[in-house]
Amino acid sequence: MGSTKKFWQGVVIGAVAGGLVSLFHRETRQAVVENCKKGAKTVSYYVKHPGEFSDRMLQTAESLLDTVEQVSEDVSFIAEKVEELKEVGPSVKGLVKETKEAFLPEEQ
Repeated sequence: MGSTKKFWQGVVIGAVAGGLVSLFHRETRQAVVENCKKGAKTVSYYVKHPGEFSDRMLQTAESLLDTVEQVSEDVSFIAEKVEELKEVGPSVKGLVKETKEAFLPEEQ
């Protein structure tokens, strides 16, 4: 059990070290500072307006449910069409064979 703990400590330390090294690059550092400021403003806004946060989360959840429902319907439609093709396939093959035999001379 102890070795797993050491592993995850190493992963976290490595991630922190990698993040710090990447901040030596000026553009990266500026982008991180700018994104942190935007994030702090957003969090501050939603702390002051919790109703808007819950409304937005509800809208997102409804949108996600609508998307899942649409995908489910699409998958059902495709599965239905595949079944139809499985049923029609042998009869089409027979029809093509009969047509071929009707138009080609028997000696071929």
